[in-house]
Amino acid sequence: MNILVTGGAGYIGSHVVKQLLENTTYKVSIIDNLSGGVCDSITTLSKMIDNKSRFSFYHEDLSDFEVIEKIFKDNTFDAVMHFAASIVVPESVINPMKYYMNNTLNTIHLLNLCDKYNVNKFVFSSTAAVYGEPTELPITEETLQEPINPYGMSKLMSENIIKDLAKAKEDFNYVIFRYFNVAGADLQTRIGECHEPETHLVPLIIHAAIGKREKIMMYGDDYNTPDGSCIRDYVHVDDLADAHIKALGYLEEYKKSNIFNCGYGKGYSVKEVIDSVKKVSGVDFKVEIAPRRDGDPAELVADNSKIIKEMGWKPKYNDLEIICESALKWEQWMMIK
Repeated sequence: MNILVTGGAGYIGSHVVKQLLENTTYKVSIIDNLSGGVCDSITTLSKMIDNKSRFSFYHEDLSDFEVIEKIFKDNTFDAVMHFAASIVVPESVINPMKYYMNNTLNTIHLLNLCDKYNVNKFVFSSTAAVYGEPTELPITEETLQEPINPYGMSKLMSENIIKDLAKAKEDFNYVIFRYFNVAGADLQTRIGECHEPETHLVPLIIHAAIGKREKIMMYGDDYNTPDGSCIRDYVHVDDLADAHIKALGYLEEYKKSNIFNCGYGKGYSVKEVIDSVKKVSGVDFKVEIAPRRDGDPAELVADNSKIIKEMGWKPKYNDLEIICESALKWEQWMMIK
């Protein structure tokens, strides 16, 4: 199979490409504009294989429609894995048009090319943000989808467009993954998380542990949770990547579409994550309590029974310390690199 991976130089995309190169014989082509802080992952990925014909990189933006169409013309893709997106929730509130243009419009164009060039397998990177303030816990795939910010809405709109294409085009099938909180890094410390600016909790806490930040802010300690801080479902990036590899097999074998939550079905509080980073780093860094942020639900935890049952997904790294330790080693490596 020849797989096109948009956003394949980014955090999650690069871990998926790593597993495609190491665990399959597929040919992999990446399109990425390198806007998200990629830590030279393309060079790292290209070194993982001897057969360089299996790996291609296009430094392009999905909004350059003519260039992207030429890539489709020049190749015969069997599947598209679509990761390229803007992902910062507060920014989406301030600049919603950026999110609808980059996330939704670019997805429409990509789907149009899949239709035009007969690419019938599509794996889409969505988000638990489509659920907004959840109406039930744990969150199932049928939980009401009512986003509370443009980021979540841009992803839900994309989901609906994907579904509509599948209804109209009988042989087009998709897998949509709704991610919960992705964290951690490659256990061999070759690739990891590198956003600019960084907004994710685990690396921000680690930055406090390694001295890149003076302190870590904890927004609210009076939620209706056991320790008063927000609870989230953290999934190791390599387990998430494995789910994407399984999605390709699922589409090839069953030739049907589906939507899956991707989380561990267990939540950890902000205080528990802070304590875990303190344990693996051996550093007692400063933590400051700040007021709650608007729109932060007290608890977001996935019901992952569907992906386990229907896709046979078996997470290997369902351990908060493994997640934090792998992320810590990556950040330490980046400081001396």
